[in-house]
Amino acid sequence: MTGRYMAAKFAWQEMSCRHPLDARISRAAFSLIGLSAMFKILSRATALGLLFASAAHAVEPGIIVATPCPLGDCKAAIGLQLVGEFSIATGTMFDGVEFGGISGLSFDASTGRYIGISDDRSEKAPARFYELQIDASAAGITDVKVTRTVTLKDKNGEPFAAKFVDPESIRLGRDGIIWSSEGDAKQLLPPFVRIASPDGMFVREFTLPQGFAPVADKSSGIRDNLAFEGMAVMPNGDVMIAVESALNQDGPITTLTRGALSRMIRYDAATGTPKAQYAYPIAPIPQAPLPEKGWNDNGVSEILALDDHRLLVVERGFAQGFGNSIKVYMVDTDGATDVSGMPSLANADAAVAPLRKAQVLDMRAIGLVPDNIEAVTFAKGTDGSDLLVFAADNNFSKEQKTQFIAFKVLARP
Repeated sequence: MTGRYMAAKFAWQEMSCRHPLDARISRAAFSLIGLSAMFKILSRATALGLLFASAAHAVEPGIIVATPCPLGDCKAAIGLQLVGEFSIATGTMFDGVEFGGISGLSFDASTGRYIGISDDRSEKAPARFYELQIDASAAGITDVKVTRTVTLKDKNGEPFAAKFVDPESIRLGRDGIIWSSEGDAKQLLPPFVRIASPDGMFVREFTLPQGFAPVADKSSGIRDNLAFEGMAVMPNGDVMIAVESALNQDGPITTLTRGALSRMIRYDAATGTPKAQYAYPIAPIPQAPLPEKGWNDNGVSEILALDDHRLLVVERGFAQGFGNSIKVYMVDTDGATDVSGMPSLANADAAVAPLRKAQVLDMRAIGLVPDNIEAVTFAKGTDGSDLLVFAADNNFSKEQKTQFIAFKVLARP
């Protein structure tokens, strides 16, 4: 261990000794006083850790990120401890098909395994999801294995034709596997949310609200590659869908100096009908491209339910020459305006209260170098610990990797 890391590790050990937050401590014992004190120590230790992270290009497990009172609500305290990461190289094959494109991840408590959806548009192989065995615990991630591939079927019972689907998110629901397709604005293919059986067969489709289908003149509807990106299943069974960026009628997308308003749809999963819509304020792009005219963007890449009104939202920024910036926010639907009846957020004729948000994690700020994070799930580790597991879509690019990052959950609403 280098001197740099010894100093940083001792800072974390000191914090851990003062506040021993482990699986044996109940959430009730995770008091506001203890969390606040830990947060103060964390701030000092983070500065030290970041000083050395850029030189070492690695982060030691054990770093704790805590938010005692997100959104001013101390009952919603959240604490995460980094346990490690694991990567699969682009080009890895399984059953003769290149593995990758993981854009959705969901833990199956009944089997202890995960399902991960690939965003391959039926080009390398028919649209599919994988069953994964992820050996993760409070001690780290030691292995990720593909145990099964399931082909998703269209309404006609056949695999999807190439470029007629763009899988993005996947969750286990009460009556099947819920998954989403982003659609294709260039082809005027609308996004959708569907339920599939465990063997991938079509069961039913949710109703698409008015104003989301793409139109030729781009006056309304989804933008290309910026549509149904995230999905969460709430404890009461409702399904929440997040649009990656603003619909055409809701204003411009993000820039370095300006954020954007995207929408979230709340569905009654039993009927597949929309119950509400909310405006979500996306932050401005966090990083300028290193080539002055290079590409950069920022948008919602995934969401995850905490309870019936709170969610985690992953914002993924990208800047050419720099890479990805991954920030996680807690949001609350309580008090947010239902914008279902508003054709345009840019020209709303009434006041709009967007979802309130509070940052709870910045991966770059703790020294991680995240890839294209598009998936997240709560899970149980092999040791029984509560985990939060992220996964990256490698875009089947040799310059990227399928990256898994795990945190131990110390506290959450």
